[in-house]
Amino acid sequence: MIILGAGLAGSEAALQLADRGIAVRLVEMRPCVPTPVHATDGCAELVCSNSLKSMKPDSAAGMLKRELDVLGSRLYALAQRTAVPAGGALAVDRTAFSCAVTEAVQSHPLIELERREARSLSEEARGAAALVVATGPLTSDALADDLARLTGEGHLAFYDAAAPIVMADSLDASKLFRQSRYEDAAGGDYLNAPFEKAEYDAFIDELVGAERVIMRDFESKDLFQACQPIEEIARKGHDAPRFGTLKPVGLTDPRTGRRPWAALQLRAEDASGQSYNLVGLQTNLTFPEQRRVFRMIPGLEQAEFARYGVMHRNTFLDAPRLLDADLRLARAAAAGISCPVHVAGQLAGTEGYCEAIRSGLHAALAVVAELSGTPAVPLPRATAFGALMAYASDPATADYQPMHVNFGIMEPLAQPVRNKRDRYAAYARRGAAALDAYADALAAVGLLPSHGEGEPSEAAR
Repeated sequence: MIILGAGLAGSEAALQLADRGIAVRLVEMRPCVPTPVHATDGCAELVCSNSLKSMKPDSAAGMLKRELDVLGSRLYALAQRTAVPAGGALAVDRTAFSCAVTEAVQSHPLIELERREARSLSEEARGAAALVVATGPLTSDALADDLARLTGEGHLAFYDAAAPIVMADSLDASKLFRQSRYEDAAGGDYLNAPFEKAEYDAFIDELVGAERVIMRDFESKDLFQACQPIEEIARKGHDAPRFGTLKPVGLTDPRTGRRPWAALQLRAEDASGQSYNLVGLQTNLTFPEQRRVFRMIPGLEQAEFARYGVMHRNTFLDAPRLLDADLRLARAAAAGISCPVHVAGQLAGTEGYCEAIRSGLHAALAVVAELSGTPAVPLPRATAFGALMAYASDPATADYQPMHVNFGIMEPLAQPVRNKRDRYAAYARRGAAALDAYADALAAVGLLPSHGEGEPSEAAR
């Protein structure tokens, strides 16, 4: 079978299918066709943040990680192996993580990694047992145009933004302090740059007036809200960053013994702490302006940038109109494609690293069931990913925008719980029970587990 795209979703799907004895041709256009943001040709290269979000079991992100663990996600295991300190979150050394995924893919006897651009779904599907399209937010123009013709709807595009990374040895440690929010001020996994009011005011004034790469004000429909450039947030209100990305809550500046007026958090980008991500400072500023304006942040006056922030197009399908709960593209058959076609990752209209990994796993399980004639196992809506799929495949969803897992799209509890913390814990308990039942049902039909059990079955291509 064929998988297009060796990102998070595509790599996970390839490893899951190959582990189940299905031969996979994994097609990746890099380095033959580069993108504006990728720096390597490695599989599962992370180009925005290196954070896979919260590990807390009573958070939606934590629930999703339990799903990845219980269902045997290969990339989740590699993320844990290459993790760097990040408080209650899971963050990875992005180079080590990509290298580990690339090694797993290239060393698997049933995966053939092919470096070329895929331009047509019909051509790729010819003679294939199944096709998984996981080309991500930077799908090539040719394939995006082909998808638009096939779906009859066209693709949707918005702009995604990545935060800068600075070198640790260029920071002024005398102005920074180490602390995770709401934790003991004596330690923590984040560096914090505290602003006094005058420093903050000057920074925001320069940020709003700085030169941008795309010289126009963005309309809200162009930007996924979770990746708004910091200058666009500031343009909505002088104090907007101080109540969002630069919020000082849960922090105490040891120099003053009080909460700062505003604060930027910096998170380690690699295991040895040689570089730090400016958390939440996604930006569309030109490189010279980033260097000038971001060096106004206390402690970053001499910052050396390992990577400047960038913006790029993000392409995704209108999932509620095009995909079902198993990420199957129903219109493929009408377009003359005889094999099943599934779409996974950000192209499927979901957002988030773990969501992409989980969608690759989900698509792989659906393909295995189709190729083996195994009855499908419905995905419980009480799970984090089940809630996301129910939302993303509901035709009643209007003006669809990519979505992370979150409690806002989960079915209400049978018995309402007023306290937020208790309510989230109840969601997690309900989701864990649903997940366990789902895993048992998958095991009963032979779809789980698979790793390390028996000999590979006859390969299907």
